[in-house]
Amino acid sequence: MVTFSIALLLLIVGYFVYGSFVERVFAPDYSAKTPAVLHPDGVDYLPLPSWRVFMIQFLNIAGLGPIFGAIMGAKFGTASYLWIVLGTIFAGAVHDFLAGMISLSHDGESLPQIIGRYLGKNTQKVFGVFAIILMILVGAVFVSGPAEILAGMTEWNPFLWIGIIFAYYVLATLLPIDKIIGKVYPLFAIALIFMALGLLVMLFIKQPELPEMWNGFGVKYETNPIFPMMFISIACGAISGFHATQSPLMARCMKNVKIGRPIFYGAMVTEGIVALIWAAVATYFFAENGVADESGRVFSGAAIAKSICHDWLGSFGYILAMLGIVFAPITSGDTALRSARLMVADAMSIEQKSIPKRLMVSIPLFVLTIGILAYSLIDKNGFAIIWRYFAWCNQALSVFTLWAITVYLFLEKKNFIITFVPAMFMTAVCTTYMCVAPECLGAFFPKLQNEAYIIGIVAALTSGSLFCLWARKK
Repeated sequence: MVTFSIALLLLIVGYFVYGSFVERVFAPDYSAKTPAVLHPDGVDYLPLPSWRVFMIQFLNIAGLGPIFGAIMGAKFGTASYLWIVLGTIFAGAVHDFLAGMISLSHDGESLPQIIGRYLGKNTQKVFGVFAIILMILVGAVFVSGPAEILAGMTEWNPFLWIGIIFAYYVLATLLPIDKIIGKVYPLFAIALIFMALGLLVMLFIKQPELPEMWNGFGVKYETNPIFPMMFISIACGAISGFHATQSPLMARCMKNVKIGRPIFYGAMVTEGIVALIWAAVATYFFAENGVADESGRVFSGAAIAKSICHDWLGSFGYILAMLGIVFAPITSGDTALRSARLMVADAMSIEQKSIPKRLMVSIPLFVLTIGILAYSLIDKNGFAIIWRYFAWCNQALSVFTLWAITVYLFLEKKNFIITFVPAMFMTAVCTTYMCVAPECLGAFFPKLQNEAYIIGIVAALTSGSLFCLWARKK
């Protein structure tokens, strides 16, 4: 518990110390008017109360990653604590904050427009398609998981829940942001925050024997190597490219520039705390039960979450906690499709104030999402395959974003090292993963493990060198 307690404290201190440093590096103009104040359209550009903006941002980014991703990451031992803490403070929160603040200073631009502004129009085209595909994948994978849990709680047919959740997605994508998202998110947040706080309190009450960092990384239940697999598994709990697609949504709803650090950096630190709690809880579960039941079937993230919440929080607490687990991915799926609508609309200069124009953009996105969802349900391995593609695309997106932010900081004569180092590291992670993952080169070269490390390092050094050469010319 000592390692866990230190990690928790570091996350909190990191928000105040390193978060303040990053804010000073960006040096926002606190007197500037926000896009919501300058261009209100009653749909997407809409001033909302600061606390509501925080709740929406937190729930936007807190999907299955900080819960199920942290549970998967816990199989690597206490190394997961290290990545959650360092990744959140020095990579994820910086990534989210600067992506949001750059969007805020450019009239709430979507992420592809920001990428194009700083990495070039050709990169913007590639990235735009890439980002929209990721948003559709998020919309698909974040339907079936909650539907399965709700079906187990209510004994309703899971397909009925899939229909209900997708109908909610349609409304949340099309209606003004204050009509559904702005009203229901605070209620969802209560369940999610109760779950995290309840488990945190029970950790300190039960005082389980968790492995300490100075005694090694504890028992490793995962056969895959820590690098790069753990850094892909614990995505949203440390750094996630998906988050940068959500930050512009809130940049269009903020009343004041001053709340940028609490909204963007603070929401990511809050998510890191949730991921850390679940990593500790999962470590305890694995120590007590192993990773498989008596039949040899590996425990799923949902099974572990249900078991812990039921045993630790009582009947009422279990229901509220499980609703929090359900709402987390749902509130990421709806805003993912909303982000996709805005990305397409921005790229094609289609105004979104009128419902017919919103429908014109949204209907093809809904059709594609339904198609991917259907595949995940028909093929017995469909969900696992889609999830792996989502995980890789998600982290690859963070690489694009970090390099774009690094270019921005250099051009603005600011300290670009704060994103240059994370950009190099994540380039190595994603390139190495591409070489070994079964959905990428690993399918063709299954014994590429040792060479993959070298390729990843070379890719990172090459990216860094190209940036330095470009910077020297500038």
